Amino acid sequence: MSKQYVMGNGAIALGALSAGVNLVSGYPGTPSSEIIETVAKFPHEGTYVEWSVNEKAAMEVASAAAYSGARAMVTMKQVGLNVASDPLMSLAYVGVKGGMVVVSADDPGPISSQTEQDTRRFAEFARIPVFDPASPEEAFEMVQDAFAYSEKYKTPVILRPTTRVDHAYASIDAPDTFTAKEYEGFVKDSKKWVIFPRLSFQNHAMIEKRNIGIGEDFSSYRFNTVSGSSEKAVIATGVSYAYASEFLKEYPDVRLIKVGTPYPTPESFLLKALEGVSEVLCFEELSPYIEETLLKLIGRHHLDITVRGKLTGDVPASGENDTDSARRVIGAFLGLDIAEDSVDLSGAPQPPMRPPVLCAGCPHRASFYAVKKAMKGKKSYFCGDIGCYTLGNAMPLDMVDTCLCMGAGITMAQGFNHIDPDATAFSFTGDSTFFASGITGVVNAVYNAADMIVCVLDNSTTAMTGHQPHPGTGRNLMQAPVDKISIEKILLAVGVKKVLTVDPLDLDAAVAAVNECAAVKGVKAIIFKSPCVAITKPNKKLKVDDEICIGCLRCIKEIGCPALSVSEGKVVIDGNLCTGCGLCSQLCPVKAIGGDC
Repeated sequence: MSKQYVMGNGAIALGALSAGVNLVSGYPGTPSSEIIETVAKFPHEGTYVEWSVNEKAAMEVASAAAYSGARAMVTMKQVGLNVASDPLMSLAYVGVKGGMVVVSADDPGPISSQTEQDTRRFAEFARIPVFDPASPEEAFEMVQDAFAYSEKYKTPVILRPTTRVDHAYASIDAPDTFTAKEYEGFVKDSKKWVIFPRLSFQNHAMIEKRNIGIGEDFSSYRFNTVSGSSEKAVIATGVSYAYASEFLKEYPDVRLIKVGTPYPTPESFLLKALEGVSEVLCFEELSPYIEETLLKLIGRHHLDITVRGKLTGDVPASGENDTDSARRVIGAFLGLDIAEDSVDLSGAPQPPMRPPVLCAGCPHRASFYAVKKAMKGKKSYFCGDIGCYTLGNAMPLDMVDTCLCMGAGITMAQGFNHIDPDATAFSFTGDSTFFASGITGVVNAVYNAADMIVCVLDNSTTAMTGHQPHPGTGRNLMQAPVDKISIEKILLAVGVKKVLTVDPLDLDAAVAAVNECAAVKGVKAIIFKSPCVAITKPNKKLKVDDEICIGCLRCIKEIGCPALSVSEGKVVIDGNLCTGCGLCSQLCPVKAIGGDC
């Protein structure tokens, strides 16, 4: 054993390796991405690791391993669980033989997600257990426990870390070497592994009975704890427990209840923890899950306990908790006279607003601008998707009218075309997103005779989540060379009428490609291909000739590159940011931009 200072996601990875995991699959998504990347840094015989093309594929790959008696882990963020829900719901009924842990990282805030959905709700919906770690240290232990419970009860188990647990750092005592679990292998039994309505009916009844037993088992689980003895109690789960515990160090008599396993309900533990309590505050993030659980429990057992939390307005209904909110909310609940922060910040300089923008030199900016220029004065719909290019919505580009979920840009553009055929409908999707969830939409558009333009912004990586490889990069997670899957050939194979590939940084060629596709009926596609600036060496940096610049500011007003600014009425280029992409020089009406700064 040795101490390792790791991120929470690294702690989860080390916990899985310590548990002898045999297969790890998943799809990148903040805040979960580093789990698989950490596993890949500790390769050892008997463990297979992959980035799957999406979460559904990852879940199905892992399920085969679990059917074989191997230990499997699948990772994703909370919205990825929606994609994986089809196989997971059925897995809950079929069950597993080897331990199977589904890591679904929730994102209160939300900080980098479309939603604040609560995976505890999903666990209850699927009728499978969920572990809710409060720290990286607990995540390390809990993932090992989750494998054990999964095998004990032959069910998938969810581990639900949140962003602050995923991205916190801690020292973990981890083994120096890892040994993968030995497993029997798949034993054919169609009565068990082939899901039919009769089997589902029988297993559903079994699951409901089993979950009562799991709840009893969880009542003695070591991460369900209680301290203090007051009549007022605070109950917390996940990282909210850490915030509550920090504040209540000054008030050790206050009863503090931690629930590390929200579902199935550890009923016996809660009933004992609530003995002598007259009022309880549920301090949790996202949904009022524990609060509603307590209300049901108290009603069923006719307890005289007042429950406060999100439903009563005592805890914020959305967003993250933190140490300040713990101090404020719990202090108010306890009737404490909590003084406001005495530091006077009224005279302090305020930090400038820094809205997220596409990087200087990002090829996506050029792709959006080419479409905007070609469609100027024409009615068009611009359907965005999940990725860096969602930032194309910002001014002055203003080129993302919709963004719903991964892959929806393509199918929504089809919908706009059918509703308003006189307009030109565009979809924008990245190369990784195309493989993850875009292909189906293209097939749907071709099959249903849409008239639209699919724009694939191919920057040769999965940029937003940390530059992970994908099927079009020619390498996999283990850095092994593999055959590149051609986006162009896929588009042609499914019947797209015209497919053009163009460098978006060649503005004239890019605009011409848009116009050419717009003149053709049916589903067309433009592959705007240029590598992400974060994985390439910059070209020569550009500069502005002050004597030529007329101060029209067209370059700034039309593309919004963060490397461009104004000084004394003339454009200046920040050499620390400029990558030399050359887009601004192609816009300049007097050719004042060029050379090397």
